[in-house]
Amino acid sequence: MKPNKGKTCTRERDYVYKFNAGNQHLVLTVPLKFPVQENISHLHGRLMLLHNLPCFIEDDLKQSLNKFVEEETIKDYDREAEMALEAVKSGKVDINQLADTWAKAYKETTLEYAKPEETSWDEDFADVYHDLIHSPASEMLLNLEHNYFVSISELISERDVELKKLRERQGAEMDKVMQELGKSLTDQDVNSLAAQHFESQQDLENKWTNELKQSTAIQKQEYQEWVIKLHQDLKNPNNSSVSDEIKIQPSQLRESVEGNGRIYEEQRLLEESFTIHLGAQLKTMHNLRLLRADMLDFCKHKRNHRSGVKLHRLQTAMSLYSTSLCGLVLLVDNRISSYSGIKRDFATVCQECTDFHFPGIQEQLEIVQKVVLKARAQRSSKSKRHHENKSSGSEDKLKNIERNQSNILPGEFYITRHSNLSEIHVAFHLCVDDNVRSGNVTARDPAIMGLRNILKVCCTHDITTISIPLLLVHDMSEEMTIPWCLKRAELVFKCVKGFMMEMASWDGGISRTVQFLVPQTISEEMFYQLSNMLPQIFRVSSTLTLTSKH
Repeated sequence: MKPNKGKTCTRERDYVYKFNAGNQHLVLTVPLKFPVQENISHLHGRLMLLHNLPCFIEDDLKQSLNKFVEEETIKDYDREAEMALEAVKSGKVDINQLADTWAKAYKETTLEYAKPEETSWDEDFADVYHDLIHSPASEMLLNLEHNYFVSISELISERDVELKKLRERQGAEMDKVMQELGKSLTDQDVNSLAAQHFESQQDLENKWTNELKQSTAIQKQEYQEWVIKLHQDLKNPNNSSVSDEIKIQPSQLRESVEGNGRIYEEQRLLEESFTIHLGAQLKTMHNLRLLRADMLDFCKHKRNHRSGVKLHRLQTAMSLYSTSLCGLVLLVDNRISSYSGIKRDFATVCQECTDFHFPGIQEQLEIVQKVVLKARAQRSSKSKRHHENKSSGSEDKLKNIERNQSNILPGEFYITRHSNLSEIHVAFHLCVDDNVRSGNVTARDPAIMGLRNILKVCCTHDITTISIPLLLVHDMSEEMTIPWCLKRAELVFKCVKGFMMEMASWDGGISRTVQFLVPQTISEEMFYQLSNMLPQIFRVSSTLTLTSKH
């Protein structure tokens, strides 16, 4: 029974129970407060214990107590109902307002009479975009996206030029001050100038950040409104001018200024492709690719010089709202940010083109940070209860966990969604530590287990193409010798093979493409050694040569 949430009126009544014990006639009188909040079974047990009642009346007492509480509670409800009806009859309560309240509560609790769920703006826009990108209007969409991309690229170029000039000017000023240090100027003067320089840089960066944010918001609103309007015009059978315009639409794209540093040159790409079959009884065919490329090459916008400057992302756009998504694994540190290393480079690429479908990279990272803080708080509270009677070593470990609640642990990852990158829709940011650069990584290492969990997410969320750093590093260093590379590649190949065989039980056996990427600084000889290793670990499909008999 739910407690009375309305006006509680506590009344005390005497519960009287009569029974015979031999020749004696006994009466038990107990004062009870209504509404009764405690459990009736608990109350019955307390009465038996406190009054030392005989066991042969136990069942009868319980039935009598339940009946008394139920009858008195119903009387209270009837009395409150009569008072409520009198209040309505006398005009103390607005009957229309009461009816509206009842109707609202009934609709919210009864699915049959509830209003159907209305589709959100994002869902409507997704459906409209999916229809247009699979129509002859797809070229118009890509052309418009490219023009927006060029505008943002020009703003970023202007920002970089201004920041470079400011740093050069500040560097010259600092050199002059350092020459006068100890003569006419002191350390305090140098520190003051450094503080002024830092403040000037922050002001300029904030100015450009706000301008880019405003331009991106305007582009996103204009683009979405234009897409909706174009879809409505195409649905109108009387509007033939739009169809004719699409048919004769030329590939006129704005060209960005050459030499501005924002055009990425494609280096020589080494690539080997394999077709494999995995599975014990029901075999599934998968595609494997080994590439020597930069991980961010799948995010940057490529340009087709033969047909003019054009974004190379038609396939990515067509599969944006489909069951064939493309993913990428980025190896990051334990801080959720975009200020250093490959995280900064990835964020720069994301900001070069407006995302018309998902929030920006910074907004997504802020959401991830809030989720991590909430999860860490829950985990910390459980650890406190678990370790409250442990030794001091456990207390030190607990304090360390509390001190770094905003960070993630090795093997954990967070996901960002993108519609403005060249060849991927989803980025898995996998946390790794310095241990991946050593030679003692095993199949139970957090980074390897993180890859397993990423592949499981791919199965449950229709990601059929995934790019993985084969050596679990993005850049080569001196300690990464040929034996180190061969050992690491063999470990990752075997683990991924085992994970892919597990995937058959997760998704029923769906054909997928797994791309293994190695850094561009690796030698060709090393690349082909890795290429020869792959078919030895995986079951590569053999080719058949068919000849006709005369």
